[in-house]
Amino acid sequence: MLQARKLFHRVTIFIALASGASLGAQVQTIVPPLIPGAKPATVEHIKVHSAAIEGNLEGEPADRDVIVFLPPSYKHDTGRHYPVLYALHGYFIGAQQWSGEIHVPQTIEGAFAQGAREMIVVLPDSKTVYLGSFYSSSVTTGDFERFISHDLVDYIDAHYRTLPTRESRGLVGHSMGGYGASRIGMKHPDVFGALYIMSPCCLSPLMDGGPAPVGDAKQRAIDSEKRAITARSPAELAAASPGFAASPYATAAAWAPNPKNPPLYFDLPTKDGIPQPEIIAKLAANAPLAFVDQYIGSLKQYRAIAMDVGDQDGLRLDAAKLHAVLDRYGIVNAFTIYPGTHTSAVADRFQNFVMPFFSKNLCFTDPCH
Repeated sequence: MLQARKLFHRVTIFIALASGASLGAQVQTIVPPLIPGAKPATVEHIKVHSAAIEGNLEGEPADRDVIVFLPPSYKHDTGRHYPVLYALHGYFIGAQQWSGEIHVPQTIEGAFAQGAREMIVVLPDSKTVYLGSFYSSSVTTGDFERFISHDLVDYIDAHYRTLPTRESRGLVGHSMGGYGASRIGMKHPDVFGALYIMSPCCLSPLMDGGPAPVGDAKQRAIDSEKRAITARSPAELAAASPGFAASPYATAAAWAPNPKNPPLYFDLPTKDGIPQPEIIAKLAANAPLAFVDQYIGSLKQYRAIAMDVGDQDGLRLDAAKLHAVLDRYGIVNAFTIYPGTHTSAVADRFQNFVMPFFSKNLCFTDPCH
């Protein structure tokens, strides 16, 4: 029980750090200067129906907002087909807010103007009532992992001039999206051919830095329980849990679903403030550092893998651990610790590092050569 208690305290710190970083990160980012002569991309706001999200117990809509950025040549070069980059947003924000954080289409247009090869860029919205799906598979939230890896990809291939092969699809995500990119990337190398993980959260439930004071951590858990017990619906609980106070419910809904526990349909990792080891184990089992060893063969199939994180970001420690695991297995990967916080450089990174990375590592012809 003592070990479970320590694990719970660290899980609590981990969720708060990851969520708090995302929450505070939506405001200040370094925006690259406009590139003279950059040609405009076309922006389309669409809805994509996901069979994988249908019927979820939480009532999340199966029709998802998606923003599609078509490269400057798309409209007039009608015989040309393009690779596709799927970009996943973080916790608390959706696709629209994510587009503002990375300053698209400006950064996409800037990357093309500086020599990156043209591709389609897709921003799907995976925000839920508790502010994030964690791109996971759950009867409570719906199967957002399959939404990204199957339903969305199929829709984009069917409605746009894509190169519909894994070698011509890239996956990138930031924060919770970085978690999603690592999770989905490990499980679906048959769908994506190159992977870029930006400042990933949630790689491990054991954050360095030691446990929080027992009394404070226990009180937070009890407060979370009380809100959940009295809530008559997910919407009511979300309204009573602003900001990252909703993160314990988001992770519980994603990783500890319980179809026999209405009206919220999840289990929390404490009961009466006492850690529940079996639920904590479910949360821990969804940490990529816990399951990465099972997917080494999958990761070796990627044409290229990159990861970055700020030197002032508390998430850098786990990012370095994932990099070390890949190195240990001989998986070639680029790992950059850049000067900055969790989000201070995300727009600059997207234009000057992410887009050139996929320009170099996606396939722009069919067959690929």
